[in-house]
Amino acid sequence: MRQARLAETWRHELLKLGVLALVGAALGWLFDHALIAVLFVLAGFLASHLRHLAILRGWLMSPKTVELPDSGGIWGEIYDLLLDLQRKNRKKKRRLTAMLAEFQASTAALPDGAVVLGSRGEIAWFNQAAQTLLGLRSPQDVGLRIPNLIRHPAFTDYFGSGEFSGEVEAPSPVNRAKTLSLRIIPYGNNQRLLIVRDVSELRRLETARRDFVANASHELRTPLTVLRGYLEMMEPEAQGKNGLAAWRGPLLEMRNQAVRMEALVNDMLKLARLEADSSHMKDDHLDVPTLLQRTLDEVRALSRGNHRFEAQIQADIGLVGGEAELQSILTNLLSNAVRYTPAGGVIRVRWEAAPEGARFSVADTGIGISEKDLPRLTERFYRVDVGRSRASGGTGLGLSIVKHALERYDARLEIESELGVGSSFICHFPVHRVERLPARLEQGVSAA
Repeated sequence: MRQARLAETWRHELLKLGVLALVGAALGWLFDHALIAVLFVLAGFLASHLRHLAILRGWLMSPKTVELPDSGGIWGEIYDLLLDLQRKNRKKKRRLTAMLAEFQASTAALPDGAVVLGSRGEIAWFNQAAQTLLGLRSPQDVGLRIPNLIRHPAFTDYFGSGEFSGEVEAPSPVNRAKTLSLRIIPYGNNQRLLIVRDVSELRRLETARRDFVANASHELRTPLTVLRGYLEMMEPEAQGKNGLAAWRGPLLEMRNQAVRMEALVNDMLKLARLEADSSHMKDDHLDVPTLLQRTLDEVRALSRGNHRFEAQIQADIGLVGGEAELQSILTNLLSNAVRYTPAGGVIRVRWEAAPEGARFSVADTGIGISEKDLPRLTERFYRVDVGRSRASGGTGLGLSIVKHALERYDARLEIESELGVGSSFICHFPVHRVERLPARLEQGVSAA
């Protein structure tokens, strides 16, 4: 409809120009100056359009102070279109302003801090919670880059990496006693939303839990040692035909349970130590092939010849880190393979260089794990088969210890398994933890 109206207006304008030119030519012909008269008419027509152009420019420069005239013809149509567009833009602006006000009101009510960042990390807006947690000031801090205000190395590395799938923790810039969880969520046109959460209380509760577990486990060791001592002292007496012979079975069961409880206490203490300071670890130069060979010998004794071991060990690859943490990784993964692989099964061990650094893997032909259980395997005390785990002497803490020990190495654990087929546990070590050892022959181990 509008297009047809605009085309009609153009036809009228051209017709008007033609009529004026003919009238000018007729008047000029009367005075023998037809061409000059036509030129005067065209000049007047052009001057009228130039006047409208000047009005339009003034309106575009200052639409609030300059009013568009009520004109007819093509310029009247143009003015109507501009005013209609202006009205639509005002409605859209009011709608966007209302949406922005609603967004700001909703985020202002959040207990978590919210900071809107530009493409370079400059602050565009923040709510009251962010002002309290980060000490931001309005309008002084608007436009400043967030890494200049949160200078903790963990956040600086997190922001610089450009990988915002996770979150990072750092102390509050205004209160070092508070621990903040910081997460960046990209959205829109190179914009980012920084979510700030106070996790101080949660960290205090976790610390209290770790301390309680560590203290309780430590206190349990003494009575367990006394109990085991008395049981070991009574065990020879139960082997004879005196009064303790009838207690042979109960004493053996009590001794086995005491051993199991002692193993549980030791694992709880080990896990508590790993959790106490996940960032601190010795930077020893470790001969991994030698440590792995020693652990294999120990696990072979645990197997009692019931399994066949196959190992491929790259002899010139070592690690930089803590020996206790690495020993926990090797021992737990290999002993788990023995516990959950039926007699006659095969356990394959590999230690080799990899594109990401180095890789240690333990694969077995055991009972396997269902897909729904895989995400929970590294949880404390989680067991796929509780009865089988207890019968085999498992504490339910082995893979949790492996996970925390790997975190010390900045490494990660990958688990692949299929019920009835077997499982593979793969440890990926980063390149900055790997070092080359003097060249030696590759070690291949196989035992029936």
